[in-house]
Amino acid sequence: MSEQEGEREGHGPAPQPPQDPGLRLRLDGELERIGTQLRALADAKDRLQGLLDAALAISSELDLPAVLRRIVTTAMDLVGARYGALGVLHESGEYLSEFITAGLSEEERAALSGVPFPHGRGVLGLLINDPEPLRVENIPAHPSSAGFPPGHPPMRTLLGVAISVRGEIYGDLYLSERHDGRPFDREDEDIVVALAGAAGIAIENARLFGHVRESAERFQRLLLPTLPDLSPFEAATVYRPAARPNQLGGDWYDAMVLPDDTVGVAIGDVAGHDLDAAAAMARIHSMLRALHYDRRTPPSQVLVQLDRTLQATADIPVTTVCLARVEPHETGWVLRWSTAGHFPPLLITPDLETAYLDAEPGVPLGVSTGIERPDHTRELPAGSLLLFFTDGLVEHHARSIDEGLTALAGLAATHAERPLKEFVRVLADHHPSDGQDDMALLALRIPAGTRRPEPDPPGDPAV
Repeated sequence: MSEQEGEREGHGPAPQPPQDPGLRLRLDGELERIGTQLRALADAKDRLQGLLDAALAISSELDLPAVLRRIVTTAMDLVGARYGALGVLHESGEYLSEFITAGLSEEERAALSGVPFPHGRGVLGLLINDPEPLRVENIPAHPSSAGFPPGHPPMRTLLGVAISVRGEIYGDLYLSERHDGRPFDREDEDIVVALAGAAGIAIENARLFGHVRESAERFQRLLLPTLPDLSPFEAATVYRPAARPNQLGGDWYDAMVLPDDTVGVAIGDVAGHDLDAAAAMARIHSMLRALHYDRRTPPSQVLVQLDRTLQATADIPVTTVCLARVEPHETGWVLRWSTAGHFPPLLITPDLETAYLDAEPGVPLGVSTGIERPDHTRELPAGSLLLFFTDGLVEHHARSIDEGLTALAGLAATHAERPLKEFVRVLADHHPSDGQDDMALLALRIPAGTRRPEPDPPGDPAV
């Protein structure tokens, strides 16, 4: 088809690109400028999203040491720094009392072993005296540089930002050596300053968490008894609060020598995690202790009387209890116990065999006063261990109770030969639970002898 025929059919000639070289260059330059702006906007968006994610990550921590370390590593990620540190100011504000580092390799840490951490001399001290953001491109050449100790990795660049908490300088955040080799720029400074604001809030939250948790734990411990001398038995206890700061618990333990020369043991757990649960625990524990000491009846009868009295005189939440007596026997000792919906005791024999003393568990207190409560008995090998505990030691939201009980039995067998105080501490430190509930445990070591030693007669001291 000829060109004239194409035009007649409505097809005009193809458009030709502009031939002006200057216009083409201007268009290319404009497109490049727009592309640069779009990339800058995308980078800014990524940085802002990274800052938001970093602030959320820091605020998710409640333990202060974990918060401080997270601040350092998060700041390193935001600006691509190889090294980071957070120096905590002494209360005088004149020097650093703590120095948390990140980014050092194992070899670099080994090379610095034995070298005291910096207390804020040299370039690091500039932020202490003037808490304004600090950027240094050549640390060794800086007039304030005091040099590095032997074994310190070489560093040239520094970005420092002060962290304040409630208007007071808490410490200084230091970053060094970008991975790309470039010095820190104003954008790095701006984003770390913004992070420092979130860090101050996170630090304050962690400090408040610590204060609340310490107060709750102290209050709880004031409600728990100090065990008397149970000779010839040996006893050790541990109480640990829940991981959450506002969770007062209702767990308690008790042990005492009863008037009929037996040892009484109790452990219990009041439903709930608040002040009401703690108050109910105090009432139930005190009443149980009085009944247990006064009535020379089997544990089941003590629990029946306790349940009737509580339901007649107080509005109590559901409560689980294990009440036991360790009594002299012709050939040694025997355990007599009754439970109100509580976990059974764990027996660890001298040859490290473990067995939960499973029996009819009974119903918790506060459910019904018209149900019979059975007693159970078990002879105890000389030198064996009895472990009484609450559910906070074994419950985990991602595992079954049976798995937690199995793990606890294995842990107990592994450490049963340790001194008793160390034994219960290890169980509390390495418990198989998720730590979301408070926990109480009481361990009782059965003596090797078969009877309680008789006291020396007056005027006839032992030789």
